[in-house]
Amino acid sequence: MIRALILPLSLSVGLTIGLMNAVAAETSPAALAEAAAARLDQAGQTLAAAEKARDRVKALTETLRAFEDGLEAMREGLRRVSLREAQLTRELDARETEISQLLGVLQSIAATPDPVLAMHPDGPTDTARSGMLLADVTPALTDQAQALRSKLQEVAILRSLQQSAVDTLAQGLDGVQQARTDLSQAISDRTNLPKRFTEDPLKTALLVASAETLTGFASGLSEIAEGEAPGSLPDISHRKGKLPLPVQGTILRRAGEADAAGITRPGLILATRPRALVTTPTAATLRYLGPLLDYGNVVILEPQAGLLLVLAGLDVVYGSAGQVLPSGSPIGLMGGEEAEIGTILSQAGEGAGTEASETLYIEVRENNAPVDPVAWFATGKDK
Repeated sequence: MIRALILPLSLSVGLTIGLMNAVAAETSPAALAEAAAARLDQAGQTLAAAEKARDRVKALTETLRAFEDGLEAMREGLRRVSLREAQLTRELDARETEISQLLGVLQSIAATPDPVLAMHPDGPTDTARSGMLLADVTPALTDQAQALRSKLQEVAILRSLQQSAVDTLAQGLDGVQQARTDLSQAISDRTNLPKRFTEDPLKTALLVASAETLTGFASGLSEIAEGEAPGSLPDISHRKGKLPLPVQGTILRRAGEADAAGITRPGLILATRPRALVTTPTAATLRYLGPLLDYGNVVILEPQAGLLLVLAGLDVVYGSAGQVLPSGSPIGLMGGEEAEIGTILSQAGEGAGTEASETLYIEVRENNAPVDPVAWFATGKDK
């Protein structure tokens, strides 16, 4: 029994996703990763079954979302793993002398045969006292040894998990890039979306060139449409305050809040990761897409008559003006470059997540007057 207290110095540990649960007592990265993996699996099945271009776009959109979720879960899990490993390493380093003494005692006890360990040279009385002392000391030594073993095992697990993350990240980054490429091609091949109007390129160019404000541009949107079908999409006022944000991100500035230069805008700004996918928050007519004023690439959606959703700051835009897009349709990608594996690992080691370096501006206009986007989007109270 006493010999069983000796710690194994070399640990062989199998990695499973359940180990992530021991790393974080808060929201589990394992739960996020499992959910992302399930979505990715479902997306793969949908993609394999898709035959029409429209179905393929939908499947690829879901696949890309699943990749984004999976990579986010991996980054967060790696960050927590790195922090926990660093904490344990500091604790073990700080207790190095104490641990060395503990190991010395345990090794000395283990090297002594049990009969000799129980005997005392001064006779039976002192032998009995020695046995009583040993009985008192052994549980404390056992507890210390078990605690040390647990920490050493956890360090080994965390280090193995960090090592395996390199391959997982590489596969995920390759997968997300391939999904983006496939999605772009599928959108180019798509021909079966309904169209409410045909865009006049000359009128559009003139409107863009002459526009001095977003208000002026929005008021002239009807001029670029030819052969517009009457009517509108169904009223969505019942969804007010419930629309999902068009991209995964966090609110950087709300409507009316000044930026570092003191400039205020009537919309909100989301901080997103590089190359994040932007989708329609609801079914809408694509009124305009392309560069506009100082907003960068802009997409203007019309969910219903008199309501415009303006999304500005995209790097890549998808579709053509006049198309009626279903809810959740891809309309573009944010700019920037995906962080390299070395950068992600370095940031995780410092306890930081990869930077949300891109910004998407969202403005909502009712009857060509800006309103607070929070009135329409489900932004959450804590954002």
